[in-house]
Amino acid sequence: MHRFDENTQQLCDAIADYAVQRLRLNPVPLDAPATPQTLDELAGGAITAEGLGGLPALELFTEKLAPTCLSTDHPRYLSFIPSAPTREAAMFDLIVGASGLYAGSWLEGAGAVYAENQALRWVADLVGLPEGAGGQFVQGGTVGNLSALVAARDTVRARTGKRPYRVAATVGTHSSIASACNVMDAELVTVPVENWQMTGPNLRKVLEQNDPDTFFAVVATAGTTNFGIIDDIESVADVCDEFGIWLHVDGAYGGAGLAAPSVREKYRGIERCDSFIVDPHKWFFAPFDCCALIYRDPALGRAAHTQHASYLDILTESSEWNPSDFSVGLTRRARGLPFWFSLVVNGTDAYTAAIERTLEVARYASAQIEERPYVELVREGALTVVVFRRLGWTPADYQRWSDDLLERQLGFVVPTSHDGETLARFAIVNPLTTEQDISDILDTMA
Repeated sequence: MHRFDENTQQLCDAIADYAVQRLRLNPVPLDAPATPQTLDELAGGAITAEGLGGLPALELFTEKLAPTCLSTDHPRYLSFIPSAPTREAAMFDLIVGASGLYAGSWLEGAGAVYAENQALRWVADLVGLPEGAGGQFVQGGTVGNLSALVAARDTVRARTGKRPYRVAATVGTHSSIASACNVMDAELVTVPVENWQMTGPNLRKVLEQNDPDTFFAVVATAGTTNFGIIDDIESVADVCDEFGIWLHVDGAYGGAGLAAPSVREKYRGIERCDSFIVDPHKWFFAPFDCCALIYRDPALGRAAHTQHASYLDILTESSEWNPSDFSVGLTRRARGLPFWFSLVVNGTDAYTAAIERTLEVARYASAQIEERPYVELVREGALTVVVFRRLGWTPADYQRWSDDLLERQLGFVVPTSHDGETLARFAIVNPLTTEQDISDILDTMA
């Protein structure tokens, strides 16, 4: 299996050709899911003692399995938070996979770690964090949030000698925060919102009602998943400073907006956070999976996460930058390299232009909804998430409409909900999404 022969060469050529053809598509196919029974019929029994061989196995995937996977980079994939990697980032992911890179330590992956740290520095500069800030790229926002909260808890315990067990956040905070608290056996306390945002005064009330000394972290959000809300980070940071509580900012989706001058002011105060995450595989145009986790003081992350074992002594005694010291994981691929490569190829100005373009399309969507008599905005969008209702529709109507869009390959727009009401929602992070795409989908609701 590990020798390179004529069959391997044929497979390499076929895989490279498939990848190139996929990158050339504009648009890519939207495709649709299949039932387990259908997939059993298409690909059941694929793993055999003898093996199918390279080209038949590739054909099985490309012809049978791939069409049952939705393309998150389709311009009309507007649900959840899509992904729209640049061609350069997607291509470089092939190199990362083929190079046998291990990027958990400087000893084993110095060049890769160095390059990833350059990308992290660009993000840290957008946030406004000091020169010494740093961290690593983890799998996604869930691991990033968990790792930051573990560091927060350990730091506050070490500083105060107490054992705080609470985290403060809003109802709009990503579900991964509740998951992290569950893993950590911590209590999540909800802060009431004002104008959909967490504010300092409301946070102070919650802390005072529940004993501030029991809290080790406050989680503010820079772009909630469901509505794109950015908390009043400035006033929240004031309260965190007042009570000595770690401020973590979850910018998994919305943090990329820091690169757009048109919305930069909405993030006022973010530079005061103790930790921050953003998922480049969302609005920063990198492939899955990639989350930038950054600490204001990386030594605090290292103290919480460095693993100790005899076979790791050579790493823990080193003064170099070992990414595995900053999260709950040890083994890691160089998942930040495709993002770095795309930044190097395209330049940061291209990122600003692409993000501003998605904001432009989101504003168009809001304007169109306001003009059409059969739909209305639920809230003016803060970033590129647009939530609206179709007047007179029931939950079943939304679901039928969503299913029909996908069946006809017109788009992928699943319903969401808020306060018990079913709603429609656009999440626009693909610069190839156009005003016409938005109009065509809204026309189907008439």
